[in-house]
Amino acid sequence: MKTFNISVIIDIMIKHTFSVVDGVGERIERWLWKNGILTWEDFDNVDSIPFFSKERKELIGKNLRYFSKGLEEGDWVIFSKKIKRKEHWRFFEEFKNDAVCIDIETNGQPIDYGGYVTMVGLYDGNEYTCLIRGQNLSEESLAMALAPYKYLITFYGAVFDIPFLQKTYPNLRFNMLHYDIYLESRRIGLRGGFKKFEKRQGISRDDEVDGMDGYDAVRLWSMYQSGDDASLATLIKYNRADTVNLLEVAEYVYHQLKKATGIEVYLKRLEHLRPGI
Repeated sequence: MKTFNISVIIDIMIKHTFSVVDGVGERIERWLWKNGILTWEDFDNVDSIPFFSKERKELIGKNLRYFSKGLEEGDWVIFSKKIKRKEHWRFFEEFKNDAVCIDIETNGQPIDYGGYVTMVGLYDGNEYTCLIRGQNLSEESLAMALAPYKYLITFYGAVFDIPFLQKTYPNLRFNMLHYDIYLESRRIGLRGGFKKFEKRQGISRDDEVDGMDGYDAVRLWSMYQSGDDASLATLIKYNRADTVNLLEVAEYVYHQLKKATGIEVYLKRLEHLRPGI
């Protein structure tokens, strides 16, 4: 394997990721890091890799160059189509400023037995938007609200929120990358519901909605349907907390996932060997 120079260390997880390429698992990824191949550019800068044939290395290099061009152009669609959802968390740093957090409320019934969406909360790090059944929630309004974003953040959304929305609105498309905090956190041994994650990070809620759960959300909607407008205001406040706090929890879990890969160890080791990089 030819010696090479690393010009810049880019501390963005996706640019250290090789497991997004078919045929490259996490074990090979760690081997590459251990041997100083820390970025996609580094991979191109070596002539050969011991256990890769010339043809295989060229094919992987071609894919990585394709992905690199996609990042430069901000083209998230190619990643959402070509990369398994379980790896989407790795794009968090790259697309955080183009991300939207989503949390839905329902009437508590399965969608095939009279269930429906009562509210959709969206938060992009700056603004919280609430779409409410019977007011401003429709397939069209939700599609417009989602249109500006490249990256979706949910908690259990891959299992519940997104399938529920897609059954409700058959023409709605989620072509963006999707980081499901609940599913990815389980890979590193983190367990529990969303409120447990909040407490772990010291996130507090307004007293009015502190301790509330999904059953309370269903009850509040029912009360609103019976003419209690104050219940709707409380439900919005509850949904807002669920949605807005997603971003902070996502950041925490992301860094835990990143740490678990071992990449930070190899970056520090290289910085020690080559001061000033």
